[in-house]
Amino acid sequence: MPEQIRDMSLAAVVQALRDGSLSAIELTQSCIDSHDASLNAYREWTPDLALEQARAADEAFANAQDSGALQGIPISVKDLYGVDNTATFAGSPAPMPRPWQAEGDLIRGLRAQHAVFSGKTHTVEFAFGGLGVNSHWGTPRNPWDAKTHRVPGGSSSGAGVSLCEGSALVALGSDTAGSVRIPASVTGNVGLKTSYGRWPASGIFPLSPTLDTAGILTRSVADAVTAFSAMDPHQRSYGPRLAREVSRCTPADFVIGTGESALWDDCDAGISETVEDALKTLGQAGVQTVSAVLPEAGPAIELLKVGSVVAAEIDEILSSTAPQWRETLDPVVSSRIRDGGSISASEYLHRRRRLRELTRSAAEQFSACQVMASPTVAISPPAVEDVQTVEAYRPKNMGALRNTCPANYLGLCAITLPVGLDAHQMPVGLQLIAPHGHEEQLLAIATCIEGILGSGRERLGVPPLPGRP
Repeated sequence: MPEQIRDMSLAAVVQALRDGSLSAIELTQSCIDSHDASLNAYREWTPDLALEQARAADEAFANAQDSGALQGIPISVKDLYGVDNTATFAGSPAPMPRPWQAEGDLIRGLRAQHAVFSGKTHTVEFAFGGLGVNSHWGTPRNPWDAKTHRVPGGSSSGAGVSLCEGSALVALGSDTAGSVRIPASVTGNVGLKTSYGRWPASGIFPLSPTLDTAGILTRSVADAVTAFSAMDPHQRSYGPRLAREVSRCTPADFVIGTGESALWDDCDAGISETVEDALKTLGQAGVQTVSAVLPEAGPAIELLKVGSVVAAEIDEILSSTAPQWRETLDPVVSSRIRDGGSISASEYLHRRRRLRELTRSAAEQFSACQVMASPTVAISPPAVEDVQTVEAYRPKNMGALRNTCPANYLGLCAITLPVGLDAHQMPVGLQLIAPHGHEEQLLAIATCIEGILGSGRERLGVPPLPGRP
């Protein structure tokens, strides 16, 4: 992607498409030229289809038809979403049954806006994992290490990589226990997990109907605001109003809670320190922090360790709709699905009840602050070769998911934004967690924080891959 486009915010690109200084064809071709196949972001890369869609977007502009802010914008799509003319594999070796090939509400809404789909990005098989590895299709390469093939985070494993290489300006993911925020964090991007039920899950292959949420990855918080306002059913009719509203947020308008030790302890070298430094900078700018806690995070993490309801639900989904896929499961996925399938109905219902109890309790923990802060991912992304066995994979996977799962299990929304590099020179994310349905406030706070700290590119620089200095 030419630097002049790479340096433009999504809002600036949206405006350039409308004032005629940039065409959708030019933008899309620039993204195509940025694609680096060696990074393996995509299961199905569709440049010809993208150019057709860009041509249609330009024709709509020429006819004075403005269908939405994302008209002409290249978007990568996680391989869980049904998209016409591309097959949904859900990270497995074969296409999913017909019902999971159909477009759902989010994709139909983007298509109605004349958005451009760059292709299907890789996912962990059935989205069941936080590291991003896939033995069937290969694991995308984290572009922040030029020497070692490190994991890109999962389960939306190709999403963050597509943003880093510049083949997309927005990436669609899904988040059941962290699958948007983890890959966003470890690739130096922004990731927004929406509240459960806020965005429709139709047309997305389910991992856990109890916990699945749709989300987006973007290059900056400002880009997330633009994309969210264009996609969110509650915001898209209001045009640029949300961007104006979030820009008014000042350091005096919010308080950050930082006291939940379960989200800070046992981080790899340089992670908690980097987040603490970012919070210190925010404090110097006038942002107040308090030791507010989220005591439900600990029980949520304990539920993660035993499989919560996720393993049981994907086990039932595969058994009832796609039993033949069980025979080819990636070993690091199959071992955990077997664990889920072995629990009793009473144990499953107990876990469901426990999740409801924790959700009700967590909703009461934001009286002293508007958001809770923590490192997004507690571990530095490991080398792919170090997580090839089930025994090696499991503790690293747990470490990746530990800090992100509470937002899902407690019915909250959350965002991650890049704040620095760890001891291995890999990106570190600051996670902000807010009450259910408070996405607008969350984005306003994140916008203010990005204004103080700077964007990810300003704080982290650019990744050494692909082919950049």
